[in-house]
Amino acid sequence: MTWETVASRSSPVNTRTLCFVNGADIRTTSRAQRKERTRQALMDVTLRLITQRSLASISLREVARAAGIVPTAFYRHFESIDALGVELVDESMRPLRQMIRDTRRTSAANDDIIRATVQILGQQVRDNPAQFRFLSRERYGGVRPVRRAIATELRLFTSELAIDLARMTAGFDLTSDDLERSANLMVSAMLATVMELLEVDKRHVQDEQVILDRAEWQLRLIVLGLSLWHSAGPSLQER
Repeated sequence: MTWETVASRSSPVNTRTLCFVNGADIRTTSRAQRKERTRQALMDVTLRLITQRSLASISLREVARAAGIVPTAFYRHFESIDALGVELVDESMRPLRQMIRDTRRTSAANDDIIRATVQILGQQVRDNPAQFRFLSRERYGGVRPVRRAIATELRLFTSELAIDLARMTAGFDLTSDDLERSANLMVSAMLATVMELLEVDKRHVQDEQVILDRAEWQLRLIVLGLSLWHSAGPSLQER
């Protein structure tokens, strides 16, 4: 039964009946949608408020006022500003990790994966500068729960990249530690790239491509170095 069918009947229809459309309570659906919109608004205004500030410098009341809700309503969505910050970390990192994960599945050649990864990184920073500024600022100087959340995301990113490297360097004399450390080196290179991209003057867009080309070269150099590494050989001091 649809809403139109019910509404077209000439006989009186009680309010309770009208609240159900195809078995779903439209009042509940509307509440859920409104709650999600408010939750998203709280995260969006927080990103705007911390454009030039740290998360620790803003108050719950300030965020609630900017989102157009009373302070007590904030707690319907987040336990604290710190909890909101942790959610922002997830919202910022999850799409990047998913896009790179999808690239692994669709790119056959190693160079394709490296190039695609760098281009995805550049696009994400270009589309979401506020999120990446937030991550960069809070990684070391933020509140502890947010720092931990960022560290966890980076560890996940590094672990997934190590799996990629294991496939890309199949047949090489490498241990899991070699792969993990190399993945960590690549993540550090990408984090440095993010910082550079955030400082690019929009009037000189060609500078962005220079940064991305350099990042691609760095990642390829790391993979090349892995091809020459022998874990079972003498230590660097003995060579």
